[in-house]
Formats: sequence, structure tokens, C-alpha cells
Amino acid sequence: MRTTRQPDLADPRIGASLFSTWRVGTPERQRQAVEAIGRTWERRPWPARDLLGYHVYAGEDGDTLLHYSQWASEGAYESFVKTHRQERVDEIDTAVPGIERVALHRYRHYRSGVRDGSPVPGCVVIVDVEFEGSDAGRLRSWTDAVFEALEGEAEPPAGGISAHFHLGTDGDRVLNYAEWESARAHRDALAAPGPGIGSGSAAWRRVQEWPGLRSSTVRRYVHALGLVPGGAGRRVRPAPGGTTDGTAGPAGRGR
Repeated sequence: MRTTRQPDLADPRIGASLFSTWRVGTPERQRQAVEAIGRTWERRPWPARDLLGYHVYAGEDGDTLLHYSQWASEGAYESFVKTHRQERVDEIDTAVPGIERVALHRYRHYRSGVRDGSPVPGCVVIVDVEFEGSDAGRLRSWTDAVFEALEGEAEPPAGGISAHFHLGTDGDRVLNYAEWESARAHRDALAAPGPGIGSGSAAWRRVQEWPGLRSSTVRRYVHALGLVPGGAGRRVRPAPGGTTDGTAGPAGRGR
């Protein structure tokens, strides 16, 4: 069934978080592709009990679609690929020819921070960070340093809601799924003078100059389609007020 609810990225049942990107070319083709995905999936039974949810986001650039699927395990996803994926791909490509499937990356959720009284997000900011070589310990240490920098700020930026950090299973990527009240709020936070997101503080310089850090990209999206097993659309997000790993501190940053 379709759901308008935002996904719970810190759901403890999730063993594998998969993020992929498509390029479709225009805002009209974005809309067409989203509807084709919805029709294709709704015409078929839910493919696996271990698929907890599948969400699609339209890029602010009018070209890209971000796909986020929540799996109980990577093995469950591999079984889906062998038995169910191709027929769905074929139907979508027939409806919207010429889709470019750019990349698929596999992650595991590591840390989250949620603002008190979190409202419904109007914008999702994806921060994709790549490192040289594979080092799972480095990914954890860098993410912990980001949280230290965030906690060192006097107050969180207006409009920030949450930050959900995921570590790549290949050991060379970190993805931050950050929820904001609006795209404007995120743009204003990036442009604000003085201390703040990615400012020149010593803590932020440490994050930005981390050994082996290769690149960092920031892209904004809106939630366009949510698909969950029948009856799962009623799932309630966890109560706000702290990080899901038991620590306290501000969150909701997009960098």
C-alpha cells in the first residue's frame, strides 16, 4: 500500500539500508517515473516479508530520483533481485524509457539525532561523503566527530529536524539523511554567517580535514512515494528528544 508517512530510519528491524539514484532528465519525467513505480508495485504482491519499506524522493534539480529501501538483511535483498526485481524494472522502463540508473550503495544505520517536537519534514537533505580506501573504524570515528561538532554549537539551526547517519558496508562511504522543515530553511542555514553548519570552528575544521576524506556532496529532495506492506502505513515514528543511540544533543543538520 502507499503511505504518506516518512520512513523510520532508525527502526531496529532494519539490517540493510539501500540507497540508489536514477537520472530521468526533466521534472515531468520525474513525475512519470514515480507514478510508474507506484503502479508497477501496486499491481503485484509485496515481494518479501523482509522488505520493510520502499521510498522514492524527487530531486530539487528536476532530474534525479533517490530510492531508499529498508531490508531486514542484505540476503533478503539478494533474493528479491533474483526473483522479483527484473519484471518491475522492465515495466517501469516500458512506461518511461531512457532511465539512467546511476549507482546503488549499501549501508547500515549507525547514529541518529532528532529535535524535540519534530514536525513533518518538508525536505530531505542527503549528504554523501566518500573516503579513500576501506576503513569501517574511520567511518565511525568521523561520524562521532560530526556529532561532537554539532553538540558544540550554541543552538541548532532553525528548521533542522533530524540527522540519520549510515555507514557504507564497503567501508568507504557515509550517508547522512537529514530532515528539514523546508528547502528554504536548509539554504538559509548554509548561508547564515558566523558559527553553524560547517562553520570555521576547530571542531568543524577537524571534520572537514579528516585524513582520507575524498569528497562530500549535498542534495535536496522531497518525499514523492512511500510503499509499505499492507497495514504498515500506520507505523508511528519514535518519540523525539534525543539520539537513538542513547546520547543527547542537537541534530537535524544537512552537512
